[in-house]
Amino acid sequence: MKSVSVIGGGLAGCEAAYVIAESGIHVNLFEMKPGKHSPAHKTDDLCELVCSNSLRSDKLDNAVGLLKEELRRMDSLVMRIADETRVPAGGALAVDRTDFSKRITEELKKHPNIELISREITEIPTEPAVIATGPLTDGALMRNIENLLGDSLHFFDAAAPIVTLESLDMNRISRASRYGRGSDYLNCPMTMREYYDFVRALVSAETAPLHEFETVNVFEGCMPVEVMAKRGDLTLAYGPLKPVGLAECTASDGKKPFAVVQLRQDNSEGTLFNIVGFQTNLRFGEQKRVFGMIPGLANAEYVRYGVMHRNSFLQSPKHLTPFYSLREREDLFFAGQLTGVEGYVESASSGLAAGINLARLVNNRPQIDFTRRTAIGALAHYISEYNGSSFQPMNANFGIMETLPDAPRDKRRRFEALSQRALQTVDSIAAKLKQQERKMIKA
Repeated sequence: MKSVSVIGGGLAGCEAAYVIAESGIHVNLFEMKPGKHSPAHKTDDLCELVCSNSLRSDKLDNAVGLLKEELRRMDSLVMRIADETRVPAGGALAVDRTDFSKRITEELKKHPNIELISREITEIPTEPAVIATGPLTDGALMRNIENLLGDSLHFFDAAAPIVTLESLDMNRISRASRYGRGSDYLNCPMTMREYYDFVRALVSAETAPLHEFETVNVFEGCMPVEVMAKRGDLTLAYGPLKPVGLAECTASDGKKPFAVVQLRQDNSEGTLFNIVGFQTNLRFGEQKRVFGMIPGLANAEYVRYGVMHRNSFLQSPKHLTPFYSLREREDLFFAGQLTGVEGYVESASSGLAAGINLARLVNNRPQIDFTRRTAIGALAHYISEYNGSSFQPMNANFGIMETLPDAPRDKRRRFEALSQRALQTVDSIAAKLKQQERKMIKA
């Protein structure tokens, strides 16, 4: 049996390993845990979600919702397990992060074509491989990648705190999702005075030191709440704390809230909730003090405080193809946030595309280009073809997809039309791959 290596047991690595193994190729899946953990990882399971437990919107008029549906139609392992471990989150897909990781680990451990090897890899493999070691890649492996490519970039990322439901004052909190989409979120309404007092305390709070770097380059999509607040007194009120779509929510003065902090369920039992949009680098004591000013959180018990960590990514437009393979070496693929895709679903998408194409390379078949008509392909083309002056990580969005001729002027209708074209393209690719698999089995 032919054999390849996948380095890294995160979302991209697990998706790549699974799709390669499903093609009949043996996979050595290397994961450094449990022998070694990164600063952000706490458990020994694969596919650990270190930031939010949300995979974001699940609607087709949203690009990440489209990306999820494309992955489902490509038989994605990550999406199957995410759907099976989902917890209430309104129009979003959120998962019980513990069950999600355990289920992925179990699926890969029992796969007959996958051998899970607990070992840190410090050298670039000489055999066909996918490197999906994530944005926290460091040490000897990162130095070897930098020596091979001649460069790399970095930014800082942050995670939000998680609190227990039983420690919250539910007399100050209401349950509702925005725009009447159920009652999945906990809402902490603020008066104008409570909001401004909170913002003043937040911007003056003490942050944890980042010893390695003098200048902090923060990714916009996971900006620490204290950094966002320093952009202006009303930045949070027009951002994650916007008081819209919550008609029945009232503040302590009986009026419409000036701002609303939302908490999202973090486990299937509904005993843990994360504070939405509150990625932070505040010292732990400061988190308890300042976040305790949020209505209902005065006595909150934290099972995980927010943390901040360095993320690295490649100059992918210089080095990678739209198949996620290295231009200088066609049998070496990269996947995940190390390539410059940003987000859980985006990482899984890159792993699926890289895995499909490595398997096809090993089986002497032409590479599959998902094209910019799909969200999967648009991300691949963005990271490999960006020609601006400052390459930065990118989430799925309709702006990087191929435009529609005679597109509807209405934005929602336009996005829905883009999604329908994308799904037709993905269905065609999936059917082609299955037909080729059947021919190979007969042969």
